[in-house]
Amino acid sequence: MSPQEQRHPGDDPGTVSGSTPGTAPGAASDGPGPGDGTLAVRAGLPDPVKHEPTLPGPVFAAHFHLPGDPTGPYTYGRDENPTWTHLERALGTLEAPGEPGVETVVFASGMAAVSAVLLSQLSAGDAVVLPTDGYQALPLLHEQLRAYGIEVRTAPTGGDAQLAVLEGARLLWIETPSNPGLDVCDIRRMVAEAHAAGVLVAVDNTLATPLGQRPLELGADFSVASDTKGMTGHGDVLLGHVACRDPQRAAEVRRWRKIVGAIPGPMEAWLAHRSLATLQLRIDRQCATALELARVLAGHPDVTGLRHPGLPDDPSHAVAARQMRRFGSVVSFELADRARAERFLEELRLVDDATSFGGVRSSAERRGRWGGDAVAEGFIRFSVGAEDPADLIADVLRALDAARKAG
Repeated sequence: MSPQEQRHPGDDPGTVSGSTPGTAPGAASDGPGPGDGTLAVRAGLPDPVKHEPTLPGPVFAAHFHLPGDPTGPYTYGRDENPTWTHLERALGTLEAPGEPGVETVVFASGMAAVSAVLLSQLSAGDAVVLPTDGYQALPLLHEQLRAYGIEVRTAPTGGDAQLAVLEGARLLWIETPSNPGLDVCDIRRMVAEAHAAGVLVAVDNTLATPLGQRPLELGADFSVASDTKGMTGHGDVLLGHVACRDPQRAAEVRRWRKIVGAIPGPMEAWLAHRSLATLQLRIDRQCATALELARVLAGHPDVTGLRHPGLPDDPSHAVAARQMRRFGSVVSFELADRARAERFLEELRLVDDATSFGGVRSSAERRGRWGGDAVAEGFIRFSVGAEDPADLIADVLRALDAARKAG
């Protein structure tokens, strides 16, 4: 038996301690704790063991040796796995540096994480407030929640409009920046008013990632993300997570995962942890290029409806600048019509026509093709990757020119 097998990885957090106060957008750290790059590289690793890998390989196990009473961290593979333990502690470190009480639960996908919070915290007779402009799969949950006797209220993200329908609710669900419209709400204000009314707050932080904003530090009860996107960043892993401070709430979310079996495979969990090491490098490059691209598009005659929280004249910029540490890798804009948008996408050479975002390879899509978002036919959601900024911007400008010439 190897030294790694002789002890439970869950007994040894191996996380980087210290705090990283909110910094100016794009900055790594201005406080005494480790910077974002250090946190991303070291988070969740166990203490070193001679001749063992720094990041232990994935543990493939449906069951574990369990003589006697069923005590200890690992009993059955649907409940816990050492590979999940390392990843969950790494994600907790990034969500709230220096706060050992934060608990994180990983899931098979982002929607599994979203569903776990909503369905573990709500019951018949409760009311939930959701955004009208959130992720397009949310309406599917609307139907299921109503079938369970839960009242669903909706309002837009922008202007903190969800507060107008908050009275008597059990849970407020925020998505900021919203996907795909990139509206922003004031998390601190939303949390303060919700908590004053006895309402729990969950924030879908997928687009920003913990390097862009930290909802738990802003007072939220839950921080939720699809790690399929920016957290893993390579477009090859489906994963999600929920982070929260309250042990009871975490236990309820974890219990829901067990009941429905929405567990990640150990290989996916290991790949996600491996990918975190480059998170700060990826996010910094992508966010910087996204802002540069947005500035270029702002002056282009064919582009309308441009949105990016980092632009000083964006409607969300003032709020985003107060709560976001980085403004994100997604830019949205509109072209004249469906045909112009489709031609633009066809002409791109360095950009994948794909439906995800946050990856190292730039992607874009005409979002209206899915039919689930209230967007114009020519609406483009553009996810900036890690390509050379000059090459990417030149490709976009060339494709815009070609689309115009094609009529």
